[in-house]
Amino acid sequence: MTPSDGYLLNNRQDEAGERFGAFASLFDPVTFRHLEGVGVGPGRRCWEVGAGGTSVVSWLARQVGPAGQVVATDIDTSRLAAVARPPVEVRVHDVGADEPPGDGFDLVHARLVLVHVPDRERALRSMVSALRPGGMLLIEDADPALQPLICPDEHGPEQRLANRLRQGFRKLLADRGADLSYGRKLPRLLREAGLHDVAADAYFPVTSPACTALESATVRQIRGRLVAAGLATDEDIDRHLANVEAGGMDLATAPMISAWGRKG
Repeated sequence: MTPSDGYLLNNRQDEAGERFGAFASLFDPVTFRHLEGVGVGPGRRCWEVGAGGTSVVSWLARQVGPAGQVVATDIDTSRLAAVARPPVEVRVHDVGADEPPGDGFDLVHARLVLVHVPDRERALRSMVSALRPGGMLLIEDADPALQPLICPDEHGPEQRLANRLRQGFRKLLADRGADLSYGRKLPRLLREAGLHDVAADAYFPVTSPACTALESATVRQIRGRLVAAGLATDEDIDRHLANVEAGGMDLATAPMISAWGRKG
């Protein structure tokens, strides 16, 4: 998988920064609560997998302090330059193909990453192998198939158009190997990987300014792919973006399922 070909949402596109900002607004409070729950403190060693943006990496760096370490990896690290200083180490890395960037980590975390990785099984094994005994793994991933509508209240033509475009987006993801029902599998997969004390929960934002910003950036980012695949016309997309900007729709995201467990 390369940044330009395998991953539909390239980090180098202008809209990627808008998406990362929306993800931070939507999901950082949930992620930080889970990270606090599994235990992050001074001197800890953490691996942030598929970091993408900077918000989680920066938060981890503050928690571990100068005596700790945060290894932030991604196939495209172009947006991580601002945090590439101790205790953060930034590395180009493909979690589904490369060996782990070290071992003995106290925490390994990935958010909205593995659903896109073709070899998810290898990626999960790699993350577990990098933990020290007693170390914690936290994986947070989407389950678009669990709730496939961006407008759950499909009461008018604007909502029907939005849901049709979302179906096209999910087809593009599936065609590139994304597992659109991955999130619900996480508790079982963590147990099968040998982790103990496995638990999970889900977060499903139904409407917010960040949901609206995320939809606008996503549709603009994949516009050419939707049209090229015959899944939408430019007129469809222009009309949908105008509807989104008008602010009259309740736009949801796919549920994000967080699962965590301890290595024995």
